[in-house]
Amino acid sequence: MSNPRMQGPQMGRGPMGKGPAGKGDMPKARKGTLPRIIKLLMEDYKWPFLLAMLFMAIYSIGNISPSIFIEKISSIILRFVEAKDWDAAKAELVPVMIVMVTILVSTIVLNYFYARLMAIITQGFLDKMRKRMFNAMQALPIKYFDAHGHGDIMSHYTNDIDTLRQLVSQSLPRIFQSGIMLVGMLGIMLWFSMNLMAVVLVGVFGMTFAVKHIGGKSASNFIRQQKSIGKLEGYVEEIMNGQKVVKVFCHEEASQADFDKVNAQLCEDATKATRFANILGPVMNNIGNMLYVIIAVAGAAFITLRTPNASLNGLFSGSFGSVLELSVVISFLGIAKQFTGQVNGIAQQFNSIVMALAGADRIFQLMDEAPEADEGYVTLVNAEEQPDGSLREADHRTGVWAWRHPHKADGTVTFERLRGDVRLFDVDFSYVEGKKVLEDVTLWAKPGQKIAFVGATGAGKTTITNLINRFYDLEDGKIRYDGINITKIKKPDLRRSLGVVLQDVNLFTGTVMDNIRYGKLDATDEECVKAAKLANAHDFITRLPQGYDTMLTANGANLSQGQRQLISIARAAVADPPVMILDEATSSIDTRTEALVQKGMDALMKDRTVFVIAHRLSTVRNSDAIMVLDHGRIIERGSHTDLIAQKGTYYKLYTGAFELE
Repeated sequence: MSNPRMQGPQMGRGPMGKGPAGKGDMPKARKGTLPRIIKLLMEDYKWPFLLAMLFMAIYSIGNISPSIFIEKISSIILRFVEAKDWDAAKAELVPVMIVMVTILVSTIVLNYFYARLMAIITQGFLDKMRKRMFNAMQALPIKYFDAHGHGDIMSHYTNDIDTLRQLVSQSLPRIFQSGIMLVGMLGIMLWFSMNLMAVVLVGVFGMTFAVKHIGGKSASNFIRQQKSIGKLEGYVEEIMNGQKVVKVFCHEEASQADFDKVNAQLCEDATKATRFANILGPVMNNIGNMLYVIIAVAGAAFITLRTPNASLNGLFSGSFGSVLELSVVISFLGIAKQFTGQVNGIAQQFNSIVMALAGADRIFQLMDEAPEADEGYVTLVNAEEQPDGSLREADHRTGVWAWRHPHKADGTVTFERLRGDVRLFDVDFSYVEGKKVLEDVTLWAKPGQKIAFVGATGAGKTTITNLINRFYDLEDGKIRYDGINITKIKKPDLRRSLGVVLQDVNLFTGTVMDNIRYGKLDATDEECVKAAKLANAHDFITRLPQGYDTMLTANGANLSQGQRQLISIARAAVADPPVMILDEATSSIDTRTEALVQKGMDALMKDRTVFVIAHRLSTVRNSDAIMVLDHGRIIERGSHTDLIAQKGTYYKLYTGAFELE
C-alpha cells in the first residue's frame, strides 16, 4: 500500500510580510564551505578532476613559455642585425620557432581535452549535488516546509546551483591556472631582472589594495543579491499559484506594489554589487597599464644609465650580473603585461567565488537540516494465517497485513494483525510553544468505525489527523494503533497503512492513470479502473479526449475542481488502506457531484476505520461517533441522534442556530 498523503508541492509561501535583506541578516558562508565543496568534488570525480588540473597545469606552463622564446628570438635578431648575417640568424631562429610552435599547438590540444573533461565533471557534479539536495529535502519533516518559503527552496535548485557551476567550471580552474602562471612568471622575471621585478611588486601591492577595498564591498553586495533573488522567486511563485485569488479580489495593484518592493531591493543589491565589480575591472586594468609604462621607462633607464664603472653597472644588470639588454626589456614587458592580466583575472573571480560560497552555504544548510526523526522499529509486513490462527511473515503479497513487532527485552518477535484500531489518550499538542492547539484529547476508533470531527476552523480537527500520520510528534499523551504506540512504528510503514484525501488536491504531470496509480505504484490498470469506478470517477474519465491516457499538466488545470477531487479519491481507493482520513474531501464538490461521490465513499469506507473532517454536517450523519471540537478540546461526543437529543453545540450547528465559522 502506498501513501496518498504525499501529493506533491503545495502553494509556495513567498516573502510577504518579510522585509528586505539588510546588513543584519546578510548571509555569510560558514568556515569550511570551500573545503567541503572540494571534498565532494573529489569524492565524485577525483581522477578526472586531477587529470583536468594536470592538463591545465601543462597548458599554463605552455602559455608562459613564449616569454622565454621572445627574449631568445629578440636577442638573436638584435645580434645579427648588427652583424647583418641573416643566414646565421635564420639558422638559429628556425629551431627556436619550431619548438615554440610545437609547444603552443600542444597547449591548444590540451586545452581542447581539458574543456571537454571539465564540461563532463561540472555537469556531473551538479547532477549529483541536486540529487543530494533532493534526497535530503525528501527526508525533512513537514514543519520545515511550513516554515520556509517554497520559492526560496526552489532557488537552491536554480540560482544557488548555478553559482556552483560557475565555481567548478570557471573560478577554481582559473585560480589554479593563474596561480601556476604567476609562480612561473615570477621565476622568469626574477631570472631576467631583479630590478624590474621590484617595480612589478609595487604594482602588485596596488592591485592587492584595490581588490581588498573595492572587491570586498562588491562581494558583500553580491551575497545580499543572492538572498534577494530567493525572496523574489518566492514571491513570484506565490502570486502565480494564487493568481485567481488576486484577480477575484482585484488585488493586482497591491500585488504589484509588493512586487516592486521586493524587486527594488534586488535591484539595489545588484546595482551596488555590479557598481563595485565594474569599478574594480578598470582600476585593475589601469594599474596594469601604468605598471607597463613604468617598466618600459625603468628598463630604458637601466639600459641608458650604464657607466664605464663596472661596479655601478651591477645596479642596472640582470639577475646574474649581466648588463640589462634590450631583448630582456622587450620580453619583460610582455610577461609583466601577462602577469598583471592574471592578477586581474583572479580579482574578477573573487566575486564569483564569494557568490558561489554563499550559494553553496545555502545548499549545505538545507542538506544539513535535521531529517525527520524516526525511532520506530515496528514494521508492516505481508502475513499469512496459520492453522492455529497465528500469523507469520510472508515473502509475497497475501492480502493480509500485520505489524512485525520485535521485543527488545527478550528478543522475541510477535505479529499483530493490521485492523485499524486507533486510540488517543490525553493528547496535548502545540505548533508554537505555549500556544496549545490540542488539550487533553482522548478518543478511540474501533476497526470499521467512522469518526467525524466537527468544529470551527482552528479548532484542531486537521491537527489530530496530522498527529495520527506523525507529521508532527505529540507534546504529551499517547496514540496507539492496534495496541502499539505509534512512536514504535516506523513512519513509512505507519503512513502506508493510512489513506488520506485532502481538500487541496495535488495532481502531477502525467496521465490520469498515472495519478491514480500514485496511491499504489504497483497497481495494475484493472485495479486503477476499479478504484475510479468506486470513486464514481470512471464515467467522466472515459469522456476525456484520451480517457485514462489523458495527460494532466499544471496540477490538472484542464479538469474541474470536482473532477480533480474524484481522481484524488480514486488514488486513495487504489491503495486499499485499513484506515482512511478524509479532510474536507467533498467540500469542493457541488451538491450533485457530492451525491455521486458519497455513494462511492460509502463503499470505500466499508469495513475501514475512517476519520472524517467536514463542514457539511449532512456528510457525517451516519458516523458512529461525532466529536465536536472547540479551541483544541472535545466539548461533545456521540452519534448524530445522541447529539441532536442533547441540544448542545452540535444541535445548534445542525439546525443553523449559529455557523461553524
